Amino acid sequence: MAKVFEKPTSFYSNFERKTAGSKKSTHYCPGCGHGNVHKMIAEALEDLGLAERSVFVSPVGCSVFGYYYFNSGNFQSAHGRAAAVATAVKRTNPDSIVMSYQGDGDLAAIGTAETIHTANRGENITVFFINNAIYGMTGGQMAPTTMIGQRSTTTPGGRTEVDHGNPIKVCEMLATLPAPTFITRVGLGNSKQIMQTRKAIRKALKIQAEGKGYSFVEILAPCPTGWKMDPPDARDHLLSTMEDIFPLGVYKDTSEDVTEDHWKRVSLPFDVNKRHEYLQAMKTPLDLEPVELKQDLNCKFAGFGGQGILTLGLFLAQVGMKAGHQVSWFPAYGPEMRGGTANCSVNICKDRIGAPTVEHPNVLVAMNQPSVEMFEDEVVDGGWVFLDSGICTGTASADRLKVTAIPAAEMADAVGTPKVANVVMLGAICAATGTFEPDYVKDTLRVIVRKKELLEMNLAAFDAGWEFVKNG
Repeated sequence: MAKVFEKPTSFYSNFERKTAGSKKSTHYCPGCGHGNVHKMIAEALEDLGLAERSVFVSPVGCSVFGYYYFNSGNFQSAHGRAAAVATAVKRTNPDSIVMSYQGDGDLAAIGTAETIHTANRGENITVFFINNAIYGMTGGQMAPTTMIGQRSTTTPGGRTEVDHGNPIKVCEMLATLPAPTFITRVGLGNSKQIMQTRKAIRKALKIQAEGKGYSFVEILAPCPTGWKMDPPDARDHLLSTMEDIFPLGVYKDTSEDVTEDHWKRVSLPFDVNKRHEYLQAMKTPLDLEPVELKQDLNCKFAGFGGQGILTLGLFLAQVGMKAGHQVSWFPAYGPEMRGGTANCSVNICKDRIGAPTVEHPNVLVAMNQPSVEMFEDEVVDGGWVFLDSGICTGTASADRLKVTAIPAAEMADAVGTPKVANVVMLGAICAATGTFEPDYVKDTLRVIVRKKELLEMNLAAFDAGWEFVKNG
Protein backbone atom coordinates (compact mmCIF):
# COMPACT_ATOMS: atom_id res chain seq x y z
CA MET A 1 0.00 0.00 0.00
CA ALA A 2 1.42 3.36 -1.04
CA LYS A 3 1.92 5.98 1.64
CA VAL A 4 0.07 9.23 1.14
CA PHE A 5 1.49 12.39 2.65
CA GLU A 6 -1.10 15.13 2.95
CA LYS A 7 -2.52 17.61 5.41
CA PRO A 8 -5.05 16.31 7.91
CA THR A 9 -8.58 17.29 7.00
CA SER A 10 -8.63 19.17 10.30
CA PHE A 11 -6.49 21.75 8.48
CA TYR A 12 -7.68 23.99 5.69
CA SER A 13 -6.21 23.05 2.35
CA ASN A 14 -4.95 26.62 1.99
CA PHE A 15 -3.77 28.83 4.84
CA GLU A 16 -5.42 32.09 3.87
CA ARG A 17 -3.21 35.09 4.52
CA LYS A 18 -3.10 38.71 3.50
CA THR A 19 -0.90 37.96 0.47
CA ALA A 20 -1.76 35.42 -2.20
CA GLY A 21 1.73 33.92 -2.30
CA SER A 22 1.61 32.70 1.31
CA LYS A 23 -1.46 30.45 1.13
CA LYS A 24 0.62 27.28 1.33
CA SER A 25 2.79 28.33 4.26
CA THR A 26 2.28 29.37 7.86
CA HIS A 27 2.85 32.84 9.22
CA TYR A 28 5.10 31.56 12.02
CA CYS A 29 8.80 32.39 12.20
CA PRO A 30 11.37 29.73 11.19
CA GLY A 31 12.03 27.41 14.13
CA CYS A 32 8.85 28.39 15.97
CA GLY A 33 7.08 25.57 17.83
CA HIS A 34 3.51 26.63 17.03
CA GLY A 35 3.47 25.00 13.59
CA ASN A 36 4.55 21.64 15.02
CA VAL A 37 1.89 21.76 17.72
CA HIS A 38 -0.79 22.77 15.23
CA LYS A 39 0.06 19.74 13.12
CA MET A 40 -0.04 17.34 16.07
CA ILE A 41 -3.42 18.69 17.22
CA ALA A 42 -4.87 18.39 13.71
CA GLU A 43 -3.60 14.81 13.36
CA ALA A 44 -4.99 13.83 16.76
CA LEU A 45 -8.42 15.29 15.99
CA GLU A 46 -8.60 13.34 12.76
CA ASP A 47 -7.25 10.05 14.17
CA LEU A 48 -9.66 10.19 17.12
CA GLY A 49 -12.62 11.09 14.91
CA LEU A 50 -13.18 14.39 16.71
CA ALA A 51 -12.59 16.88 13.90
CA GLU A 52 -16.24 17.41 12.99
CA ARG A 53 -17.18 18.60 16.50
CA SER A 54 -14.00 20.45 17.44
CA VAL A 55 -13.84 24.11 18.46
CA PHE A 56 -10.57 26.07 18.62
CA VAL A 57 -10.38 29.06 20.99
CA SER A 58 -7.38 31.34 20.55
CA PRO A 59 -6.72 34.68 22.30
CA VAL A 60 -4.28 37.50 21.56
CA GLY A 61 -0.73 36.34 20.92
CA CYS A 62 1.06 34.25 18.32
CA SER A 63 -1.82 31.78 18.55
CA VAL A 64 -4.38 34.38 17.52
CA PHE A 65 -4.52 33.21 13.88
CA GLY A 66 -5.72 29.71 14.67
CA TYR A 67 -8.72 30.33 12.45
CA TYR A 68 -6.39 30.49 9.44
CA TYR A 69 -5.41 26.86 9.99
CA PHE A 70 -8.04 24.75 11.74
CA ASN A 71 -11.05 23.62 9.75
CA SER A 72 -13.24 23.67 12.85
CA GLY A 73 -15.33 26.00 14.93
CA ASN A 74 -13.14 28.98 15.79
CA PHE A 75 -13.41 31.68 18.43
CA GLN A 76 -10.98 34.52 18.94
CA SER A 77 -11.17 35.66 22.54
CA ALA A 78 -9.89 38.75 24.30
CA HIS A 79 -6.39 38.63 25.75
CA GLY A 80 -6.26 36.06 28.56
CA ARG A 81 -9.91 35.07 28.29
CA ALA A 82 -9.65 31.90 26.20
CA ALA A 83 -10.42 29.57 29.12
CA ALA A 84 -13.56 31.57 29.97
CA VAL A 85 -14.75 31.52 26.36
CA ALA A 86 -13.95 27.81 26.12
CA THR A 87 -16.03 27.20 29.24
CA ALA A 88 -19.01 28.99 27.70
CA VAL A 89 -18.68 27.08 24.43
CA LYS A 90 -18.42 23.73 26.20
CA ARG A 91 -21.30 24.32 28.57
CA THR A 92 -23.64 25.45 25.81
CA ASN A 93 -22.45 22.71 23.43
CA PRO A 94 -21.44 19.80 25.70
CA ASP A 95 -20.75 17.38 22.83
CA SER A 96 -18.17 19.67 21.23
CA ILE A 97 -14.42 19.17 21.64
CA VAL A 98 -13.15 22.51 22.89
CA MET A 99 -9.48 23.48 22.86
CA SER A 100 -8.11 26.57 24.56
CA TYR A 101 -4.81 27.33 22.83
CA GLN A 102 -2.71 29.90 24.69
CA GLY A 103 0.76 31.32 25.11
CA ASP A 104 2.60 32.03 28.35
CA GLY A 105 2.11 35.78 28.34
CA ASP A 106 -1.60 35.26 27.79
CA LEU A 107 -2.33 32.27 30.04
CA ALA A 108 -0.01 32.97 32.97
CA ALA A 109 -0.30 36.79 33.13
CA ILE A 110 -3.59 38.47 32.23
CA GLY A 111 -5.32 35.09 32.07
CA THR A 112 -4.13 33.69 35.41
CA ALA A 113 -7.52 33.94 37.14
CA GLU A 114 -9.39 32.32 34.24
CA THR A 115 -6.80 29.55 34.08
CA ILE A 116 -6.95 28.70 37.77
CA HIS A 117 -10.71 28.85 38.18
CA THR A 118 -11.42 26.91 34.99
CA ALA A 119 -9.12 24.15 36.25
CA ASN A 120 -10.60 24.34 39.74
CA ARG A 121 -14.10 23.73 38.34
CA GLY A 122 -12.85 20.75 36.37
CA GLU A 123 -14.29 22.10 33.12
CA ASN A 124 -14.32 19.35 30.50
CA ILE A 125 -12.03 21.18 28.07
CA THR A 126 -8.44 20.78 26.85
CA VAL A 127 -5.89 23.55 27.32
CA PHE A 128 -2.74 23.66 25.19
CA PHE A 129 -0.21 25.99 26.79
CA ILE A 130 2.72 27.05 24.61
CA ASN A 131 5.53 28.09 26.93
CA ASN A 132 8.39 29.86 25.17
CA ALA A 133 9.25 32.05 28.17
CA ILE A 134 8.61 35.35 26.39
CA TYR A 135 5.98 37.58 24.81
CA GLY A 136 6.69 36.48 21.26
CA MET A 137 4.14 38.46 19.27
CA THR A 138 4.46 41.95 20.74
CA GLY A 139 8.21 42.44 20.71
CA GLY A 140 9.88 40.03 23.11
CA GLN A 141 8.98 41.46 26.52
CA MET A 142 9.40 39.56 29.78
CA ALA A 143 6.62 37.03 30.39
CA PRO A 144 5.57 35.32 33.66
CA THR A 145 7.65 32.31 32.55
CA THR A 146 10.78 34.28 31.59
CA MET A 147 13.70 32.66 33.40
CA ILE A 148 16.08 34.25 35.89
CA GLY A 149 18.87 35.91 33.93
CA GLN A 150 16.96 35.78 30.64
CA ARG A 151 17.11 38.99 28.66
CA SER A 152 14.10 40.56 27.02
CA THR A 153 13.15 43.98 25.72
CA THR A 154 11.83 44.88 29.18
CA THR A 155 14.65 43.15 31.09
CA PRO A 156 17.72 44.03 29.02
CA GLY A 157 19.96 43.12 31.94
CA GLY A 158 18.17 39.84 32.55
CA ARG A 159 15.30 38.91 34.84
CA THR A 160 16.16 39.06 38.54
CA GLU A 161 14.40 37.43 41.46
CA VAL A 162 14.47 40.60 43.58
CA ASP A 163 13.04 42.92 40.94
CA HIS A 164 10.81 40.63 38.91
CA GLY A 165 10.12 37.50 40.95
CA ASN A 166 10.61 33.93 39.84
CA PRO A 167 9.12 32.35 36.70
CA ILE A 168 5.67 30.87 37.30
CA LYS A 169 5.44 27.10 36.97
CA VAL A 170 1.86 26.56 35.86
CA CYS A 171 1.76 22.74 35.86
CA GLU A 172 3.02 22.57 39.42
CA MET A 173 0.49 25.18 40.48
CA LEU A 174 -2.53 23.56 38.83
CA ALA A 175 -1.56 20.10 40.06
CA THR A 176 -2.40 21.20 43.61
CA LEU A 177 -6.09 21.53 42.67
CA PRO A 178 -8.37 18.51 43.22
CA ALA A 179 -10.50 18.81 40.08
CA PRO A 180 -8.09 18.61 37.08
CA THR A 181 -7.75 15.17 35.54
CA PHE A 182 -4.57 15.37 33.48
CA ILE A 183 -1.70 17.85 33.76
CA THR A 184 1.57 17.32 31.93
CA ARG A 185 4.58 19.22 30.62
CA VAL A 186 6.22 18.12 27.37
CA GLY A 187 8.67 19.70 24.94
CA LEU A 188 9.72 20.13 21.33
CA GLY A 189 13.47 19.89 21.82
CA ASN A 190 14.14 16.62 19.95
CA SER A 191 12.37 13.75 18.23
CA LYS A 192 11.81 11.83 21.47
CA GLN A 193 10.14 14.82 23.08
CA ILE A 194 8.01 15.39 20.00
CA MET A 195 6.72 11.82 20.21
CA GLN A 196 5.87 12.38 23.89
CA THR A 197 4.11 15.61 22.98
CA ARG A 198 2.07 13.85 20.30
CA LYS A 199 0.95 11.23 22.83
CA ALA A 200 0.09 13.87 25.45
CA ILE A 201 -2.05 15.83 22.98
CA ARG A 202 -3.97 12.71 21.97
CA LYS A 203 -4.49 11.66 25.57
CA ALA A 204 -5.75 15.10 26.58
CA LEU A 205 -8.29 15.19 23.75
CA LYS A 206 -9.38 11.61 24.47
CA ILE A 207 -9.99 12.51 28.12
CA GLN A 208 -12.27 15.33 27.05
CA ALA A 209 -14.11 13.14 24.54
CA GLU A 210 -14.81 10.65 27.32
CA GLY A 211 -16.16 13.35 29.61
CA LYS A 212 -13.39 12.83 32.15
CA GLY A 213 -12.67 16.47 32.80
CA TYR A 214 -10.01 19.13 32.58
CA SER A 215 -6.75 18.33 30.79
CA PHE A 216 -3.76 20.66 30.52
CA VAL A 217 -0.75 20.16 28.25
CA GLU A 218 2.14 22.58 28.70
CA ILE A 219 4.53 22.48 25.76
CA LEU A 220 8.02 23.96 25.99
CA ALA A 221 8.63 25.55 22.60
CA PRO A 222 11.47 27.56 21.08
CA CYS A 223 11.06 31.19 20.04
CA PRO A 224 14.14 32.00 17.92
CA THR A 225 12.93 35.51 17.10
CA GLY A 226 12.10 36.47 20.69
CA TRP A 227 15.23 34.81 22.02
CA LYS A 228 17.33 36.40 19.24
CA MET A 229 18.85 33.04 18.27
CA ASP A 230 19.14 30.90 15.18
CA PRO A 231 16.64 27.98 15.20
CA PRO A 232 19.28 25.31 16.02
CA ASP A 233 20.61 27.40 18.91
CA ALA A 234 17.07 28.00 20.17
CA ARG A 235 16.43 24.26 20.21
CA ASP A 236 19.65 23.65 22.12
CA HIS A 237 18.74 26.40 24.59
CA LEU A 238 15.41 24.70 25.24
CA LEU A 239 17.14 21.40 25.97
CA SER A 240 20.06 22.76 28.02
CA THR A 241 18.46 25.58 30.00
CA MET A 242 14.70 25.72 29.82
CA GLU A 243 14.11 22.12 30.90
CA ASP A 244 16.10 22.70 34.08
CA ILE A 245 13.63 25.40 35.12
CA PHE A 246 10.53 23.64 33.78
CA PRO A 247 11.06 19.88 34.24
CA LEU A 248 9.13 17.65 31.85
CA GLY A 249 6.75 15.03 33.16
CA VAL A 250 3.22 14.17 34.20
CA TYR A 251 2.18 16.25 37.20
CA LYS A 252 -1.26 14.77 37.66
CA ASP A 253 -3.16 11.94 36.01
CA THR A 254 -6.40 10.58 37.46
CA SER A 255 -7.84 9.56 34.09
CA GLU A 256 -7.93 5.88 35.10
CA ASP A 257 -9.78 6.69 38.31
CA VAL A 258 -12.42 8.99 36.81
CA THR A 259 -15.47 7.38 35.22
CA GLU A 260 -16.54 8.36 31.73
CA ASP A 261 -18.85 11.40 31.62
CA HIS A 262 -18.04 12.21 35.26
CA TRP A 263 -17.34 15.83 34.33
CA LYS A 264 -19.63 16.01 31.33
CA ARG A 265 -22.26 18.70 31.69
CA VAL A 266 -25.40 18.80 29.58
CA SER A 267 -27.34 21.75 28.22
CA LEU A 268 -30.40 22.69 30.20
CA PRO A 269 -33.46 21.32 28.34
CA PHE A 270 -35.88 23.79 26.81
CA ASP A 271 -38.95 21.96 28.12
CA VAL A 272 -39.68 23.42 31.55
CA ASN A 273 -40.66 20.08 33.10
CA LYS A 274 -37.55 18.32 31.80
CA ARG A 275 -35.47 21.28 32.95
CA HIS A 276 -37.03 20.94 36.37
CA GLU A 277 -36.11 17.24 36.51
CA TYR A 278 -32.53 18.03 35.51
CA LEU A 279 -32.13 20.75 38.13
CA GLN A 280 -33.62 18.51 40.80
CA ALA A 281 -31.07 15.84 39.91
CA MET A 282 -28.32 18.44 40.32
CA LYS A 283 -29.55 19.02 43.91
CA THR A 284 -30.10 22.77 43.70
CA PRO A 285 -30.75 24.51 47.04
CA LEU A 286 -34.19 25.73 45.92
CA ASP A 287 -37.24 23.50 46.22
CA LEU A 288 -37.96 23.52 42.50
CA GLU A 289 -41.48 23.65 41.18
CA PRO A 290 -41.86 24.19 37.42
CA VAL A 291 -44.03 27.12 36.38
CA GLU A 292 -44.97 27.92 32.79
CA LEU A 293 -43.77 31.37 31.79
CA LYS A 294 -46.48 33.53 30.21
CA GLN A 295 -43.87 35.71 28.54
CA ASP A 296 -40.16 36.34 28.79
CA LEU A 297 -39.15 38.98 31.31
CA ASN A 298 -36.31 41.26 30.24
CA CYS A 299 -35.81 43.57 33.19
CA LYS A 300 -33.78 46.64 34.00
CA PHE A 301 -33.64 47.67 37.67
CA ALA A 302 -31.98 51.01 38.44
CA GLY A 303 -31.42 53.46 41.29
CA PHE A 304 -28.85 54.54 43.84
CA GLY A 305 -26.38 52.16 45.47
CA GLY A 306 -27.78 51.08 48.82
CA GLN A 307 -31.41 50.84 47.65
CA GLY A 308 -31.16 47.10 47.09
CA ILE A 309 -31.28 47.34 43.29
CA LEU A 310 -28.91 44.42 42.73
CA THR A 311 -30.61 42.36 45.43
CA LEU A 312 -33.98 42.93 43.79
CA GLY A 313 -32.52 41.47 40.60
CA LEU A 314 -31.09 38.51 42.49
CA PHE A 315 -34.42 37.79 44.21
CA LEU A 316 -36.33 37.76 40.92
CA ALA A 317 -33.62 35.71 39.21
CA GLN A 318 -33.80 33.08 41.94
CA VAL A 319 -37.57 32.90 41.59
CA GLY A 320 -37.00 32.22 37.90
CA MET A 321 -34.47 29.52 38.79
CA LYS A 322 -36.97 27.92 41.18
CA ALA A 323 -39.44 27.82 38.28
CA GLY A 324 -36.86 26.03 36.13
CA HIS A 325 -36.37 28.74 33.51
CA GLN A 326 -33.31 30.14 31.78
CA VAL A 327 -32.05 33.01 33.95
CA SER A 328 -29.33 35.66 33.89
CA TRP A 329 -28.43 38.48 36.28
CA PHE A 330 -25.93 41.13 35.22
CA PRO A 331 -24.98 44.00 37.59
CA ALA A 332 -23.52 47.39 36.73
CA TYR A 333 -22.42 49.84 39.41
CA GLY A 334 -19.87 52.48 40.23
CA PRO A 335 -17.02 52.30 42.77
CA GLU A 336 -19.07 53.79 45.61
CA MET A 337 -20.44 51.42 48.23
CA ARG A 338 -23.46 53.67 48.86
CA GLY A 339 -24.96 56.61 46.99
CA GLY A 340 -23.51 55.85 43.56
CA THR A 341 -25.53 54.71 40.58
CA ALA A 342 -26.45 51.05 40.29
CA ASN A 343 -28.46 48.98 37.87
CA CYS A 344 -28.81 45.38 36.86
CA SER A 345 -30.23 43.39 33.96
CA VAL A 346 -32.33 40.30 34.66
CA ASN A 347 -33.61 37.89 32.03
CA ILE A 348 -36.10 35.12 32.77
CA CYS A 349 -36.77 33.25 29.55
CA LYS A 350 -38.25 30.05 28.17
CA ASP A 351 -35.29 29.47 25.84
CA ARG A 352 -31.57 30.15 25.90
CA ILE A 353 -30.46 33.69 26.66
CA GLY A 354 -28.25 35.20 23.99
CA ALA A 355 -26.72 37.97 26.11
CA PRO A 356 -27.05 38.87 29.80
CA THR A 357 -27.41 42.60 29.24
CA VAL A 358 -30.87 44.07 28.61
CA GLU A 359 -30.87 46.80 25.99
CA HIS A 360 -34.65 47.14 25.61
CA PRO A 361 -36.44 45.99 28.77
CA ASN A 362 -40.09 45.10 28.98
CA VAL A 363 -39.89 45.72 32.75
CA LEU A 364 -38.20 48.81 34.24
CA VAL A 365 -37.93 49.56 37.95
CA ALA A 366 -36.63 53.09 38.56
CA MET A 367 -36.03 54.04 42.17
CA ASN A 368 -34.72 57.55 41.45
CA GLN A 369 -35.39 60.23 38.85
CA PRO A 370 -32.07 59.87 36.96
CA SER A 371 -32.95 56.23 36.31
CA VAL A 372 -36.31 57.23 34.82
CA GLU A 373 -34.61 59.69 32.50
CA MET A 374 -31.85 57.26 31.55
CA PHE A 375 -33.90 54.15 30.77
CA GLU A 376 -37.50 55.17 30.02
CA ASP A 377 -36.96 55.59 26.28
CA GLU A 378 -35.34 52.15 26.07
CA VAL A 379 -38.43 50.32 27.36
CA VAL A 380 -40.37 48.52 24.61
CA ASP A 381 -43.86 49.73 23.73
CA GLY A 382 -46.37 48.36 26.20
CA GLY A 383 -43.69 47.55 28.75
CA TRP A 384 -44.10 47.96 32.49
CA VAL A 385 -42.47 50.83 34.38
CA PHE A 386 -42.43 50.89 38.19
CA LEU A 387 -41.46 54.18 39.86
CA ASP A 388 -40.87 54.99 43.51
CA SER A 389 -43.30 57.92 43.67
CA GLY A 390 -41.81 59.16 46.94
CA ILE A 391 -38.39 59.68 45.32
CA CYS A 392 -38.97 60.19 41.59
CA THR A 393 -39.96 63.78 40.84
CA GLY A 394 -41.32 63.06 37.37
CA THR A 395 -43.33 60.30 35.71
CA ALA A 396 -42.86 58.12 32.67
CA SER A 397 -44.97 58.26 29.52
CA ALA A 398 -48.30 56.56 30.26
CA ASP A 399 -49.32 56.83 26.59
CA ARG A 400 -46.73 54.26 25.52
CA LEU A 401 -46.01 52.35 28.74
CA LYS A 402 -47.86 50.69 31.62
CA VAL A 403 -46.74 52.89 34.49
CA THR A 404 -47.11 52.07 38.19
CA ALA A 405 -46.11 54.80 40.63
CA ILE A 406 -45.74 53.24 44.07
CA PRO A 407 -44.39 54.83 47.29
CA ALA A 408 -42.07 51.88 47.84
CA ALA A 409 -39.73 53.55 50.36
CA GLU A 410 -42.64 54.84 52.48
CA MET A 411 -44.35 51.45 52.42
CA ALA A 412 -41.13 49.72 53.38
CA ASP A 413 -40.63 52.15 56.26
CA ALA A 414 -44.11 51.28 57.51
CA VAL A 415 -43.19 47.62 57.48
CA GLY A 416 -40.15 48.24 59.65
CA THR A 417 -37.20 49.37 57.52
CA PRO A 418 -36.72 51.31 54.26
CA LYS A 419 -34.20 48.61 53.25
CA VAL A 420 -37.02 46.39 51.96
CA ALA A 421 -38.34 48.93 49.42
CA ASN A 422 -36.85 46.68 46.75
CA VAL A 423 -39.07 43.79 47.90
CA VAL A 424 -42.12 46.09 47.74
CA MET A 425 -41.16 46.54 44.09
CA LEU A 426 -40.80 42.77 43.70
CA GLY A 427 -44.38 42.31 44.88
CA ALA A 428 -45.57 45.01 42.48
CA ILE A 429 -43.76 43.40 39.53
CA CYS A 430 -45.25 39.96 40.19
CA ALA A 431 -48.74 41.34 40.62
CA ALA A 432 -48.65 43.52 37.49
CA THR A 433 -47.06 40.98 35.16
CA GLY A 434 -48.97 37.99 36.57
CA THR A 435 -45.84 35.87 36.20
CA PHE A 436 -45.50 34.29 39.64
CA GLU A 437 -48.08 33.77 42.37
CA PRO A 438 -47.32 35.42 45.74
CA ASP A 439 -46.96 32.20 47.75
CA TYR A 440 -44.53 30.89 45.15
CA VAL A 441 -42.30 33.96 45.47
CA LYS A 442 -42.50 33.99 49.26
CA ASP A 443 -41.40 30.37 49.39
CA THR A 444 -38.28 31.43 47.51
CA LEU A 445 -37.68 34.31 49.91
CA ARG A 446 -37.88 31.89 52.81
CA VAL A 447 -34.94 29.96 51.35
CA ILE A 448 -32.88 33.06 50.57
CA VAL A 449 -33.46 35.23 53.65
CA ARG A 450 -32.22 33.36 56.71
CA LYS A 451 -32.70 35.85 59.59
CA LYS A 452 -36.22 35.45 60.98
CA GLU A 453 -36.88 39.11 61.77
CA LEU A 454 -35.61 40.21 58.36
CA LEU A 455 -37.60 37.49 56.63
CA GLU A 456 -40.85 38.67 58.23
CA MET A 457 -40.23 42.22 57.02
CA ASN A 458 -39.43 40.96 53.50
CA LEU A 459 -42.63 38.93 53.37
CA ALA A 460 -44.67 41.88 54.63
CA ALA A 461 -43.00 44.20 52.08
CA PHE A 462 -43.78 41.78 49.26
CA ASP A 463 -47.44 41.58 50.33
CA ALA A 464 -47.63 45.37 50.49
CA GLY A 465 -46.36 45.76 46.92
CA TRP A 466 -48.64 42.98 45.66
CA GLU A 467 -51.74 44.44 47.32
CA PHE A 468 -50.96 47.97 46.13
CA VAL A 469 -51.10 46.84 42.50
CA LYS A 470 -54.02 44.44 42.89
CA ASN A 471 -56.15 46.93 44.83
CA GLY A 472 -54.86 50.08 43.19
